[in-house]
Amino acid sequence: MTPQWNGGGGWRERRLLEAGRRLQVTRRGEMDSLQVRRAVLEANSILSSSKDNIQICEALLTIKRYLGGTGSPPSVKEKEEFIHSHFTTFLQCLISNLTPDWPELFQSDEEKELWDSFFLEGPADQSFMVLMDSVISTGPSFRLNKVTDVLEQFLRRGGLSSLMWEVCKQQSQAGSLVLQEALLNKVVCLPDHLANKLREENHPIFFPQNYFPLLAAEIVQVLERISESLRGGLDCSVSFMSQVLGKVCVHGRQKELLSVLVLHLTDRIQSDCIWQRMCWRLIEGVPDRWMEAVICGFVQAVPGPAELFRLLGNLVVKSKKARFVMTQKLLLLQYSHPTVVLQSLIGYLALDSRQRPLLIKVLKELLETWGSSSAVKHSPVEQQLYISKAILICLSHVKDAEIESSRQELLINMMEGMKCHLDSNLPRVRHLGMVVAESISTRITPAGPALKFQYEEDEEIRELKSLLTQRPEQALVRDLPGTVRNTPPVTSSARAKLNAKPCLASSADPGKGVDYDLDSDDDLVPYDMSEDKELRKSKAPAYIRDCIEILTGPEDADRYEATMGILETLIRRNTAAAREVSVELTKVLLHLEEKGYIEGFAWLRQSALVALAATDPVPVSRFLTTEFYSLNYSLRQRMDMLDVLARAAQELSRPVPLKPELQTLKQPSVQMLSGNGPPPDWRQVVEERIKSKTRRFAKGPSRAEQPCAPNTFGPVAGHFFFPLLQNFDRSQATFDLLGDDHMVLGRLAHTLAVLMYFAVNTAVAAVMGKALLEFVWTLRFHTDAYVRQGLLSSVSSTLLSIPAERLLEDLAEELLETQAWLADVAEQDPDGDCRSLALQNLLLMENLKKKLGTVPFE
Repeated sequence: MTPQWNGGGGWRERRLLEAGRRLQVTRRGEMDSLQVRRAVLEANSILSSSKDNIQICEALLTIKRYLGGTGSPPSVKEKEEFIHSHFTTFLQCLISNLTPDWPELFQSDEEKELWDSFFLEGPADQSFMVLMDSVISTGPSFRLNKVTDVLEQFLRRGGLSSLMWEVCKQQSQAGSLVLQEALLNKVVCLPDHLANKLREENHPIFFPQNYFPLLAAEIVQVLERISESLRGGLDCSVSFMSQVLGKVCVHGRQKELLSVLVLHLTDRIQSDCIWQRMCWRLIEGVPDRWMEAVICGFVQAVPGPAELFRLLGNLVVKSKKARFVMTQKLLLLQYSHPTVVLQSLIGYLALDSRQRPLLIKVLKELLETWGSSSAVKHSPVEQQLYISKAILICLSHVKDAEIESSRQELLINMMEGMKCHLDSNLPRVRHLGMVVAESISTRITPAGPALKFQYEEDEEIRELKSLLTQRPEQALVRDLPGTVRNTPPVTSSARAKLNAKPCLASSADPGKGVDYDLDSDDDLVPYDMSEDKELRKSKAPAYIRDCIEILTGPEDADRYEATMGILETLIRRNTAAAREVSVELTKVLLHLEEKGYIEGFAWLRQSALVALAATDPVPVSRFLTTEFYSLNYSLRQRMDMLDVLARAAQELSRPVPLKPELQTLKQPSVQMLSGNGPPPDWRQVVEERIKSKTRRFAKGPSRAEQPCAPNTFGPVAGHFFFPLLQNFDRSQATFDLLGDDHMVLGRLAHTLAVLMYFAVNTAVAAVMGKALLEFVWTLRFHTDAYVRQGLLSSVSSTLLSIPAERLLEDLAEELLETQAWLADVAEQDPDGDCRSLALQNLLLMENLKKKLGTVPFE
């Protein structure tokens, strides 16, 4: 029993000794805390009341001891107590006691550096927060200038990297989330706060174009320390770095930050797996609400899909938000990115087997959108071009086996999309449909017959075709500014082979009897055949009635061609005879078909019709406007009627020269559609009209005066104009302007705009304008962009052709309604040309207000 009792007594003695030691440590800690608190209070009191330079310096040195300054080193407890409980308040006291006479108290550099050292050598997070809070709360003063100078030193000495490193260590120890959020806001918004306070006196380092590259370099420094920490077996978090990256990008500063960050990351991840894991974790840790901005920034900053894959890894597979952004938003909802961004993004999806299913899914969704009739009608042409490029890039990356598994679905989408695009009134949209349909058919049926359309290639179409022919392995490195392609150097042997390709003539062996006299006849001077005329077998008719007999009689190709070549001249030369048969000949020409090949047949036929309408305007215009809404006419014939009326109105409105024998027929400046040509540029008409109304002052006449003559179109303008407005809303079995025949409706709107334009300053112009605005108001919400363009051109013609006073008197209410509609079109219309025309009309209205000196449309 006794040994057990002794053992138990020893155990109690050890417990008592340990308790005594803990009590001594606690009392010593309390003494240290009291000593630190007393020292800080004394220093604050001296800073607030004393003006003695020596006394203030001694107080600062006393406090500097707790940061590892001169003097006896503090205990661990004293240092922790000062940093966690008193450092922030002491910094605030330093700033609050700043006065303009402080430079006189601290005259030496050592004394000035002593004051600055508390902000530059202390805990970076607390120093930064105190400096930023002081900047925000301080007005223009000496104190603000001093604080901003210290903040600039803080940034230049790597204070941001120290701050972020402290937060990264605290995150692994579950630090304060409130402090981290405050630091995040201050770090990202520093340029905004400093710009608001300093304004014109802002420091260059605080400019966004200088601050964010600096921040990117500091992020790289922190990642270096994290890499060393991980190699040493210590845990560390990059969550705060991800938040900084996301918040900077969502504030729109991706370019400034990522231009530096991507360069450093790409250089380090190529040969270091730890850096690659850190980079992946850095981007994966970005909150979902900021992921879109980060991905957009990286896609635009990287030089190609290979670099993008090294930076992002399989992020598109791991993150739902990233998958939505990369496969939906950047491809289907946005269209402002350049082609290289599409190539990088789609090439990234094709680089890994785990991501290729997303590539096929993206291709199907793009084709589904491309084949949607609603998307073709309501989306801008720029977006349709963007989707077409994405489809072609996807086709360049998919494999034949992947196409085989989805051949039927791709074929259906191609047929639907081709129909929607070919039905469009805009030539650019039709050409996009042709190119994409050709490309899809080439990939779907490589061995079978492929689609082939006839169109004139321009720069845009050539770019589209190049996207399809580009092989996937060639898309890894793009020709972007600032990137260098890794092309192998040309060896001397290869260069010799390249230079050793002579032409056939020079490579021939002289000994084999090459005859150099074969080209000797090239020295002969050719005959001048410029004045030669083609010999015709048949003589051209001399009378208009003979022309009618030839055109309606049995087929004779030679006489037919001769008649078409002379018909317009006969009509203009024999006006009296032309008036006798004007309607009959108009009917013949309207139904005339080409018999054999005649060069420029469509133009010859239309020119003859225009000559008839200009020679006998009332009967011919009455016939054309009546037949326009009749049965048994094709859409091509109806559009020819509209073109003839427009060209005839232009010819009648032009002043007649004083010497008719010197009159020469010229092609009109307002060109109508013929065949499958492009639509007329009505904006050019408006611009020319505005230019003609612009007054210019010069010393002498800059050009010859034009002959003056009455506008002969004015008396007959009503015959051209009003019948076209009577039956546009009546549908027939084969003709429905408000239905599927919207291309003719668009041409009708443009023709009415031209007729209104050429009726300028005529007596009937105001009545025509009122009727035209009612027509525009009825169709203002039409879904076809070509029709809306015609309506907006009609508004422009009305504003330009009617005097401002008459507009104010007769059309004030209509113009008020039209102005509200124009404002909506200028802001919300998906077609860029419609928005431009609406803005132009609004400017015309503003000019009318200024001209009248009143505000009539409000």
